[in-house]
Amino acid sequence: MSNSTGLAGKTAIVTGASSGIGRAIAAQLGAAGAHVFLSGRTAEAMQDCAAQIVDQGGQASVVVGDVTQLGVLQTLVDQAVAETGHLHIMVNNAGLSYSGSILEGDPEHWRTMFDTNVLALLVGCQAAVRAMRACNAEGQIVNISSVVAQRPNGGVYAATKHAVNVISASLRDELEQDSIRITNVMPGAIATNFARNFDVEFSATMLKMAGIDADPAPGGHLAPETLEALANNMQNLLGNPQDVANAVMYAVTQPIHVNIADIVVRPPKSFDVAH
Repeated sequence: MSNSTGLAGKTAIVTGASSGIGRAIAAQLGAAGAHVFLSGRTAEAMQDCAAQIVDQGGQASVVVGDVTQLGVLQTLVDQAVAETGHLHIMVNNAGLSYSGSILEGDPEHWRTMFDTNVLALLVGCQAAVRAMRACNAEGQIVNISSVVAQRPNGGVYAATKHAVNVISASLRDELEQDSIRITNVMPGAIATNFARNFDVEFSATMLKMAGIDADPAPGGHLAPETLEALANNMQNLLGNPQDVANAVMYAVTQPIHVNIADIVVRPPKSFDVAH
Protein backbone atom coordinates (compact mmCIF):
# COMPACT_ATOMS: atom_id res chain seq x y z
CA MET A 1 0.00 0.00 0.00
CA SER A 2 1.29 3.42 -0.94
CA ASN A 3 1.68 6.04 1.77
CA SER A 4 2.03 8.95 -0.63
CA THR A 5 -0.23 12.00 -0.55
CA GLY A 6 -0.74 12.25 -4.30
CA LEU A 7 -4.51 12.48 -3.86
CA ALA A 8 -4.56 14.91 -0.95
CA GLY A 9 -7.63 17.13 -1.02
CA LYS A 10 -9.53 14.87 -3.40
CA THR A 11 -12.81 13.04 -2.79
CA ALA A 12 -13.26 9.46 -3.96
CA ILE A 13 -16.18 7.01 -3.91
CA VAL A 14 -15.68 3.23 -4.11
CA THR A 15 -18.69 0.93 -4.43
CA GLY A 16 -18.50 -2.70 -3.39
CA ALA A 17 -15.92 -1.69 -0.79
CA SER A 18 -16.78 -4.32 1.82
CA SER A 19 -14.10 -6.76 0.71
CA GLY A 20 -11.77 -7.91 -2.03
CA ILE A 21 -10.93 -5.55 -4.86
CA GLY A 22 -13.16 -2.72 -3.62
CA ARG A 23 -11.65 -2.77 -0.15
CA ALA A 24 -8.12 -2.79 -1.58
CA ILE A 25 -8.91 0.15 -3.86
CA ALA A 26 -10.45 2.15 -1.01
CA ALA A 27 -7.44 1.51 1.22
CA GLN A 28 -5.03 2.53 -1.56
CA LEU A 29 -6.85 5.77 -2.35
CA GLY A 30 -7.13 6.60 1.34
CA ALA A 31 -3.42 5.99 1.89
CA ALA A 32 -2.72 8.37 -0.99
CA GLY A 33 -4.56 11.19 0.75
CA ALA A 34 -8.09 11.07 -0.70
CA HIS A 35 -11.19 11.33 1.47
CA VAL A 36 -12.73 7.97 0.60
CA PHE A 37 -16.42 7.16 0.78
CA LEU A 38 -16.74 3.39 1.10
CA SER A 39 -20.06 2.00 -0.11
CA GLY A 40 -21.32 -1.54 0.33
CA ARG A 41 -23.71 -3.77 2.23
CA THR A 42 -21.44 -4.98 5.06
CA ALA A 43 -20.93 -2.17 7.56
CA GLU A 44 -18.44 -3.87 9.88
CA ALA A 45 -15.97 -4.75 7.12
CA MET A 46 -16.03 -1.23 5.71
CA GLN A 47 -15.69 0.33 9.15
CA ASP A 48 -12.54 -1.75 9.73
CA CYS A 49 -11.07 -0.49 6.47
CA ALA A 50 -12.09 3.10 7.22
CA ALA A 51 -10.47 2.85 10.66
CA GLN A 52 -7.21 1.74 9.07
CA ILE A 53 -7.30 4.71 6.68
CA VAL A 54 -7.91 7.13 9.55
CA ASP A 55 -5.19 5.51 11.67
CA GLN A 56 -2.75 6.27 8.85
CA GLY A 57 -3.78 9.91 8.82
CA GLY A 58 -6.39 9.70 6.07
CA GLN A 59 -10.11 10.43 5.89
CA ALA A 60 -12.84 7.88 5.29
CA SER A 61 -16.64 7.70 5.50
CA VAL A 62 -18.80 4.56 5.43
CA VAL A 63 -22.14 4.56 3.62
CA VAL A 64 -24.14 1.33 3.83
CA GLY A 65 -26.45 0.62 0.92
CA ASP A 66 -27.47 -1.72 -1.89
CA VAL A 67 -26.55 -0.29 -5.30
CA THR A 68 -29.41 -2.16 -6.94
CA GLN A 69 -31.70 0.30 -5.14
CA LEU A 70 -31.09 3.04 -7.65
CA GLY A 71 -31.62 6.00 -5.35
CA VAL A 72 -28.77 4.76 -3.14
CA LEU A 73 -26.11 5.83 -5.63
CA GLN A 74 -27.45 9.34 -6.09
CA THR A 75 -27.68 9.72 -2.33
CA LEU A 76 -24.10 8.47 -1.99
CA VAL A 77 -22.79 11.02 -4.50
CA ASP A 78 -24.86 13.79 -2.92
CA GLN A 79 -23.47 12.95 0.53
CA ALA A 80 -19.87 12.97 -0.68
CA VAL A 81 -20.32 16.36 -2.32
CA ALA A 82 -22.20 17.79 0.67
CA GLU A 83 -19.44 16.74 3.08
CA THR A 84 -16.41 17.69 1.00
CA GLY A 85 -17.66 20.18 -1.59
CA HIS A 86 -16.60 18.13 -4.62
CA LEU A 87 -16.10 14.74 -6.24
CA HIS A 88 -12.95 13.78 -8.15
CA ILE A 89 -12.90 9.96 -8.34
CA MET A 90 -15.72 7.46 -8.78
CA VAL A 91 -14.87 3.74 -8.78
CA ASN A 92 -17.80 1.58 -9.87
CA ASN A 93 -16.61 -1.72 -8.47
CA ALA A 94 -19.74 -3.41 -7.09
CA GLY A 95 -20.43 -6.63 -8.97
CA LEU A 96 -21.32 -10.27 -8.62
CA SER A 97 -21.54 -13.46 -10.64
CA TYR A 98 -23.68 -16.56 -10.68
CA SER A 99 -22.12 -19.38 -12.66
CA GLY A 100 -24.19 -21.75 -14.76
CA SER A 101 -25.27 -22.36 -18.31
CA ILE A 102 -27.94 -20.31 -20.04
CA LEU A 103 -30.16 -23.36 -20.45
CA GLU A 104 -30.02 -24.19 -16.73
CA GLY A 105 -29.68 -20.66 -15.35
CA ASP A 106 -31.99 -18.91 -12.91
CA PRO A 107 -33.58 -15.76 -14.38
CA GLU A 108 -33.58 -14.15 -10.94
CA HIS A 109 -29.79 -14.58 -10.84
CA TRP A 110 -29.59 -12.98 -14.27
CA ARG A 111 -31.68 -10.04 -13.09
CA THR A 112 -29.45 -9.53 -10.05
CA MET A 113 -26.31 -9.59 -12.19
CA PHE A 114 -27.65 -7.05 -14.68
CA ASP A 115 -29.04 -4.82 -11.93
CA THR A 116 -25.71 -4.83 -10.09
CA ASN A 117 -23.12 -5.06 -12.84
CA VAL A 118 -24.79 -2.90 -15.49
CA LEU A 119 -27.68 -0.73 -14.33
CA ALA A 120 -26.05 0.35 -11.05
CA LEU A 121 -22.83 1.16 -12.90
CA LEU A 122 -24.76 3.29 -15.38
CA VAL A 123 -26.48 5.20 -12.58
CA GLY A 124 -23.18 5.63 -10.75
CA CYS A 125 -21.51 7.03 -13.86
CA GLN A 126 -24.34 9.44 -14.56
CA ALA A 127 -24.50 10.73 -10.98
CA ALA A 128 -20.73 11.12 -10.81
CA VAL A 129 -20.48 13.04 -14.09
CA ARG A 130 -23.19 15.46 -13.02
CA ALA A 131 -21.44 16.06 -9.69
CA MET A 132 -18.01 16.48 -11.29
CA ARG A 133 -19.37 18.96 -13.82
CA ALA A 134 -21.16 20.92 -11.11
CA CYS A 135 -17.96 21.41 -9.12
CA ASN A 136 -15.71 21.83 -12.18
CA ALA A 137 -13.58 18.86 -11.16
CA GLU A 138 -10.89 17.17 -13.16
CA GLY A 139 -12.64 13.87 -12.65
CA GLN A 140 -11.73 10.22 -13.01
CA ILE A 141 -14.34 7.48 -13.32
CA VAL A 142 -13.06 3.92 -13.09
CA ASN A 143 -15.33 1.05 -14.08
CA ILE A 144 -14.32 -2.43 -12.96
CA SER A 145 -15.08 -4.87 -15.78
CA SER A 146 -13.47 -8.32 -16.27
CA VAL A 147 -11.27 -10.17 -18.72
CA VAL A 148 -14.26 -12.42 -19.45
CA ALA A 149 -15.60 -9.48 -21.45
CA GLN A 150 -12.94 -10.36 -24.02
CA ARG A 151 -14.50 -13.79 -24.52
CA PRO A 152 -17.38 -14.19 -26.98
CA ASN A 153 -18.77 -17.22 -25.12
CA GLY A 154 -18.47 -16.40 -21.43
CA GLY A 155 -22.14 -16.72 -20.56
CA VAL A 156 -24.46 -14.27 -18.86
CA TYR A 157 -21.88 -12.81 -16.48
CA ALA A 158 -19.55 -12.11 -19.41
CA ALA A 159 -22.47 -10.43 -21.17
CA THR A 160 -22.80 -7.99 -18.27
CA LYS A 161 -19.11 -7.20 -18.52
CA HIS A 162 -19.32 -6.77 -22.30
CA ALA A 163 -21.94 -4.15 -21.45
CA VAL A 164 -19.54 -2.46 -19.00
CA ASN A 165 -16.89 -2.22 -21.72
CA VAL A 166 -19.38 -0.68 -24.15
CA ILE A 167 -20.64 1.75 -21.51
CA SER A 168 -17.09 2.85 -20.67
CA ALA A 169 -16.17 3.37 -24.33
CA SER A 170 -19.41 5.21 -25.11
CA LEU A 171 -19.11 7.47 -22.08
CA ARG A 172 -15.49 8.22 -22.98
CA ASP A 173 -16.71 9.51 -26.34
CA GLU A 174 -19.43 11.61 -24.70
CA LEU A 175 -16.89 13.22 -22.36
CA GLU A 176 -14.15 14.13 -24.85
CA GLN A 177 -14.92 17.82 -24.38
CA ASP A 178 -15.02 17.53 -20.57
CA SER A 179 -12.24 17.36 -17.99
CA ILE A 180 -13.46 13.88 -16.97
CA ARG A 181 -11.69 10.68 -17.91
CA ILE A 182 -13.05 7.12 -18.05
CA THR A 183 -10.85 4.11 -17.33
CA ASN A 184 -12.07 0.55 -17.81
CA VAL A 185 -10.18 -2.00 -15.68
CA MET A 186 -10.48 -5.70 -16.55
CA PRO A 187 -9.18 -7.98 -13.80
CA GLY A 188 -8.48 -11.63 -14.44
CA ALA A 189 -8.90 -14.30 -11.77
CA ILE A 190 -8.33 -12.60 -8.41
CA ALA A 191 -8.28 -14.17 -4.93
CA THR A 192 -11.49 -12.68 -3.52
CA ASN A 193 -14.89 -13.87 -2.33
CA PHE A 194 -16.18 -13.17 -5.82
CA ALA A 195 -16.71 -16.91 -6.46
CA ARG A 196 -18.96 -17.32 -3.42
CA ASN A 197 -21.91 -18.10 -5.70
CA PHE A 198 -19.99 -20.69 -7.71
CA ASP A 199 -20.44 -24.41 -7.30
CA VAL A 200 -19.10 -25.50 -3.90
CA GLU A 201 -17.13 -28.31 -5.54
CA PHE A 202 -15.25 -25.78 -7.67
CA SER A 203 -14.36 -23.66 -4.63
CA ALA A 204 -13.29 -26.73 -2.64
CA THR A 205 -11.03 -27.83 -5.49
CA MET A 206 -9.34 -24.42 -5.61
CA LEU A 207 -8.72 -24.48 -1.87
CA LYS A 208 -7.33 -28.00 -2.06
CA MET A 209 -4.99 -27.00 -4.90
CA ALA A 210 -3.72 -24.17 -2.69
CA GLY A 211 -3.13 -26.54 0.21
CA ILE A 212 -5.75 -24.81 2.36
CA ASP A 213 -7.89 -26.77 4.81
CA ALA A 214 -11.24 -24.96 4.66
CA ASP A 215 -14.78 -25.88 3.72
CA PRO A 216 -16.54 -23.33 1.50
CA ALA A 217 -20.24 -22.84 2.09
CA PRO A 218 -22.68 -21.86 -0.68
CA GLY A 219 -22.91 -18.07 -0.72
CA GLY A 220 -20.45 -17.83 2.17
CA HIS A 221 -17.37 -15.67 2.61
CA LEU A 222 -13.88 -16.98 3.15
CA ALA A 223 -11.94 -15.40 6.01
CA PRO A 224 -9.41 -12.68 5.05
CA GLU A 225 -6.51 -14.88 6.15
CA THR A 226 -7.81 -17.70 3.93
CA LEU A 227 -8.00 -15.37 0.93
CA GLU A 228 -4.49 -14.10 1.64
CA ALA A 229 -3.17 -17.67 1.76
CA LEU A 230 -5.04 -18.44 -1.47
CA ALA A 231 -3.41 -15.48 -3.22
CA ASN A 232 0.05 -16.36 -1.89
CA ASN A 233 -0.18 -20.08 -2.72
CA MET A 234 -1.74 -19.67 -6.17
CA GLN A 235 0.16 -16.69 -7.58
CA ASN A 236 0.43 -18.19 -11.05
CA LEU A 237 -3.35 -18.58 -11.34
CA LEU A 238 -4.83 -15.98 -8.98
CA GLY A 239 -4.00 -12.32 -8.70
CA ASN A 240 -4.07 -10.26 -5.52
CA PRO A 241 -6.71 -7.53 -5.02
CA GLN A 242 -3.81 -5.15 -4.39
CA ASP A 243 -2.69 -5.67 -7.99
CA VAL A 244 -5.98 -4.20 -9.20
CA ALA A 245 -5.79 -1.38 -6.64
CA ASN A 246 -2.35 -0.48 -7.96
CA ALA A 247 -3.74 -0.27 -11.49
CA VAL A 248 -6.57 2.00 -10.37
CA MET A 249 -4.11 4.19 -8.50
CA TYR A 250 -1.99 4.51 -11.64
CA ALA A 251 -5.00 5.59 -13.70
CA VAL A 252 -6.34 8.20 -11.29
CA THR A 253 -2.98 9.85 -10.69
CA GLN A 254 -2.33 10.63 -14.34
CA PRO A 255 -2.64 14.26 -15.50
CA ILE A 256 -6.00 15.09 -17.03
CA HIS A 257 -4.54 15.28 -20.56
CA VAL A 258 -3.69 11.56 -20.34
CA ASN A 259 -6.62 9.29 -21.15
CA ILE A 260 -6.01 5.75 -19.83
CA ALA A 261 -8.75 3.85 -21.63
CA ASP A 262 -8.37 0.16 -20.73
CA ILE A 263 -6.21 -1.81 -18.30
CA VAL A 264 -6.06 -5.60 -18.05
CA VAL A 265 -4.75 -6.97 -14.74
CA ARG A 266 -4.26 -10.73 -14.65
CA PRO A 267 -1.99 -13.38 -13.15
CA PRO A 268 0.78 -14.96 -15.26
CA LYS A 269 -1.35 -17.93 -16.34
CA SER A 270 -4.82 -17.61 -17.82
CA PHE A 271 -7.60 -19.24 -15.86
CA ASP A 272 -10.93 -19.67 -17.65
CA VAL A 273 -13.89 -20.54 -15.47
CA ALA A 274 -16.69 -22.33 -17.28
CA HIS A 275 -19.81 -20.17 -17.49
